Amino acid sequence: MSTLPRRFLPSTASLRALEALDRMGSATAAAEELSLSQSAVSRQLQTLEEQLGIALIIRQGRRMVLTPEAANYAAEIRAALHKISQATLKVTVNPAGGSLSLAILPTFGMRWLVPRLADFARRHPEVTINLSTRIKPFNFAAKPFDAALHFGRADWSGTQALRLKTEAVIAVCAPELLAGRALSGPGDLLGLPLLHIETRPEAWRAWFAAHGIEAGQVTGTIYDQFSTITQAALHGLGVALLPDYLAEQDLATGRLVRAWGGVTETPGAYHLVWPVEKARDAALIKFRDWLSTQAEDEDPLPR
Repeated sequence: MSTLPRRFLPSTASLRALEALDRMGSATAAAEELSLSQSAVSRQLQTLEEQLGIALIIRQGRRMVLTPEAANYAAEIRAALHKISQATLKVTVNPAGGSLSLAILPTFGMRWLVPRLADFARRHPEVTINLSTRIKPFNFAAKPFDAALHFGRADWSGTQALRLKTEAVIAVCAPELLAGRALSGPGDLLGLPLLHIETRPEAWRAWFAAHGIEAGQVTGTIYDQFSTITQAALHGLGVALLPDYLAEQDLATGRLVRAWGGVTETPGAYHLVWPVEKARDAALIKFRDWLSTQAEDEDPLPR
């Protein structure tokens, strides 16, 4: 790194000005966020252009717009600045024991992981766990996470994985959706509005297959999270496949009823995944060793 020419290591102030202009859309807004004058932001950007030897800004009167190349550059700078801030947070908040930045699935993370974290905190008070929600896989190299909770197969590129729990689902709906209907078999659900979760596009087809029905393409409305699909089911918008741990309370109170059948195992499972290069991180080792004691199935950790 020290052998790179100076022009390839611009000042943080100039990079922050570029990132802010890209994100905020105007020099005025960028200046307000950075607590600088608009002219100061302009000077930072001009200095950056001179240092790199390329044009980054299209100036239209007093308005400044990033070139397409500069916008791509700003996106990478944003990720780098985020990683720097996270690294600084780690070393200042808990310099002795280390910390773990964990991306969690919203529902599974809050309903399965968080209630267990008190035990980890008692066993390892020296480790700080930081949680953020992410629904889909991402590039660990571009995001400030040490590990993530993931549903599906253990095929996240460049990672190792610990299997935590299989998922069992129940077809549920509001009682009024079935009022006056006499269902004679699981295939009758094809005549009802079916609710789909975005992260499990094959869930309904797998459910029908488990009941001996070749359903082909199963249509319906799509939701991005279990919290929203649960609300849709509660309001009578259709039948949803909900994890058993998520549906049990509403089933017990009668707000939801089983549309047909019992618990059915779905393809895929919940995993803890981490990038290969983080495998020897001390905080991560403590967390995954503890988490392996909470896992549903035996799954030896990769060594």
